[in-house]
Amino acid sequence: MYRQQRGFFLFIFLFFVVIFLEKCSKGHGESVGTKLELIHRHHFRRNRANGMQPMTQLERLRQLLHSDTIRQRSISERLRLQKSRRQVLESPDATYYHPACTNSSRRAKNGNVSGEMTMYSGADFGTGQYFVSFKVGSPARRFMLIADTGSDLTWMNCKYRCHGAKCRKKSRKRRVFQADHSSSFVTVPCSSRMCKIELANLFSLARCPSPHTPCAYDYRYSDGSAALGIFANETVTFGLTNGTKVRIHNMLVGCSESSTGQSFQGADGVMGLGYSNYSFALKAAEKFGGKFSYCLVDHLSPQNVSSYLIFGSHESVDYVTTLHRMQHTELVLGVINPFYAVNIKGISIGSIMLKIPAEVWNVNGVGGMILDSGSSLTFLTRPAYQPVMAALRLSLISFTRLKLDIPQLEFCFNSTGFDESLVPRLVFHFADGARFEPPVKSYVIDVAAGAKCLGFVPTAWPGASVIGNIMQQNHIWEFDLANNRLSFGSSSCT
Repeated sequence: MYRQQRGFFLFIFLFFVVIFLEKCSKGHGESVGTKLELIHRHHFRRNRANGMQPMTQLERLRQLLHSDTIRQRSISERLRLQKSRRQVLESPDATYYHPACTNSSRRAKNGNVSGEMTMYSGADFGTGQYFVSFKVGSPARRFMLIADTGSDLTWMNCKYRCHGAKCRKKSRKRRVFQADHSSSFVTVPCSSRMCKIELANLFSLARCPSPHTPCAYDYRYSDGSAALGIFANETVTFGLTNGTKVRIHNMLVGCSESSTGQSFQGADGVMGLGYSNYSFALKAAEKFGGKFSYCLVDHLSPQNVSSYLIFGSHESVDYVTTLHRMQHTELVLGVINPFYAVNIKGISIGSIMLKIPAEVWNVNGVGGMILDSGSSLTFLTRPAYQPVMAALRLSLISFTRLKLDIPQLEFCFNSTGFDESLVPRLVFHFADGARFEPPVKSYVIDVAAGAKCLGFVPTAWPGASVIGNIMQQNHIWEFDLANNRLSFGSSSCT
């Protein structure tokens, strides 16, 4: 009898253990992620909160193109510099060391957890077009950062060892992280190898008055904006899709005590989502299975529709569904740092492959294609731009040309009577067989009432082409950093 009772209680105990473990596995399995809302820079809700007057569609486009042009110049400069670095590395006498090109932190440590955030929109180069909410410190404080796939330092407005009435004074224009109030804030010493070598790519400064002085930076963006501060390791908090929370410890952040430039207007800092060893994307993706993704709704969508940034598998988010099966292609990492490049084979329009020289798409040469959420329009180098525009103009020859005050857009027209079925479909063909076929509205774009333009901007050759965020709209884009794979599929993003 005693043995039977003991066996019964053991059975009950094991039953509850199994239930508990099942719940835990669900809480940290493939179905769990973190989702952050992305808000566009020109979003009505964000502008109203900042006391900004709404812009007309034409004004918005002019501002976006101004930002895009500056950003594109920087991309071309990075491509040129990294090509010269590759030439040095290929030299038999080369001793050059580039910390951002190492792969030591690229592999995912935990392949079965994911997380998600909401994205909002951004600024000039060095910064993107979307804003995202970010919780940092112990206790955690919330900040609104510019989500940028083209930069690699995550920083926020910050005060360190600041005392007196001046430090307690609150600013109406921005939130400030009080580093001394966080128990998890640990500065990086200026005497450390990390400061001297590993953070050199993040503009760490050589000055070091004492061994324990914090490592300082002067992070410059190509539009002239800058952020000055110190490096530290901090704790970042995510809300998971299953309702629980997870903390990532020892995340490298910048405590910016001053920042200048129009890039940061309306933001508390920048979230670096580019590819480098210390970017937020790499660290967060490691925690959530080596993946992050985003899904961007139409930039002209109603104000109650949001885009999203997701850490972990996009499948963890029930309401971000693909309308067609996902396609996969190689994600080229470490070639045009910190940007994400892809191998393009060519572009077809109306099922006819355009005659574009192969070197235009050679990412290991002086060309290539970048997928960039921080650029709005799609930039094509001249050898690709000219045949694309020529093919699309033929279908619009019956519409009256308009001369609008948008010098970067060559072909604009009166859209009265326009129907998307008149335009042949454009397809980006990847080298490994995948095809990206954006909707017509992503390249024949609305610019004003009764006016549309072909949404391509020419850029110099040699140089890199860029698929911007308007072309990427209504698709889920998943960056698998652990396996060098880009997955994408059409989606409502809701």
